[in-house]
Amino acid sequence: MPPPVPCRAGWCAAAKRHQPEPVHPALTPELVETYRREGVVVVRGAFSPDDLALAEAGIEGVLADPGPLALRASPEDDAAFVEDFCRWGDVPELRQLALEGPGGQLTADLTGARQVRLYHDHVLVKEPGTRQRTPWHQDQPYYNIDGSDTVSFWIPLDPVPRESTLEFVAGSHAGTWYMPRSFFDDRALVFDEGAFDEVPDVEADRDAYEILGWPLEPGDAVAFNMLTLHAAAGSRNRRRAFSVRLVGDDVRLAKRPHATSPPFPELNGRLAPGDALDHPLFPRLWPRA
Repeated sequence: MPPPVPCRAGWCAAAKRHQPEPVHPALTPELVETYRREGVVVVRGAFSPDDLALAEAGIEGVLADPGPLALRASPEDDAAFVEDFCRWGDVPELRQLALEGPGGQLTADLTGARQVRLYHDHVLVKEPGTRQRTPWHQDQPYYNIDGSDTVSFWIPLDPVPRESTLEFVAGSHAGTWYMPRSFFDDRALVFDEGAFDEVPDVEADRDAYEILGWPLEPGDAVAFNMLTLHAAAGSRNRRRAFSVRLVGDDVRLAKRPHATSPPFPELNGRLAPGDALDHPLFPRLWPRA
């Protein structure tokens, strides 16, 4: 089957040609252009110490009281790699950071979107000595959305050395969708088996790809398109990160043959495929009300 249409024909290019200078002080026109060309940038100092304090309190709250979508993403003979999803609604600190933090403005600058909504949040904690890799994948094929105005922010709370950071294949957001599979047992997810090509074996020939990755400090944020191929190694040190996934003008709800991650059962009967994400699950972040 062909990949979902990433953008309404002609609209995105026209809108972005007229995008004004970025508003957020951490961005430059060059950084915005790099994001659109390569599908990923690092934005140094994007999140303030107050933002990080909210994230830290929120993550500790999540670890103490996991939600229904929480999972351990590492085997029992490895250090814990814990993930949890969609906690902004019940963890006050994460709600404040997701709704009032700089992500909405940054997303508007990076994509040229006139309106930005929260799609979901994601907590990721690798305890010291975690060996478990996150394999190469794209995020959007696991989701229930089509469109190209997307930004995921990965915000570390701990220093991240180069060998433990996220890595990205530059330019891999350009339109090709790859088959989403379980990280645990390689099962096809969301789409029927064979719907898309398989993720290329980047590790087998790293020199064939332009692989980007940066050492990070708390307050930095990696911003990437939801179709950009990415992966991460294990971590010698504790590696806490908060991620917010934001969407802009051309993003629409999409019908998928199987359950998505996150599943969003609350949307059943409320939104139809092709609808904008005008629903309380996806609050508007930009422009601020």
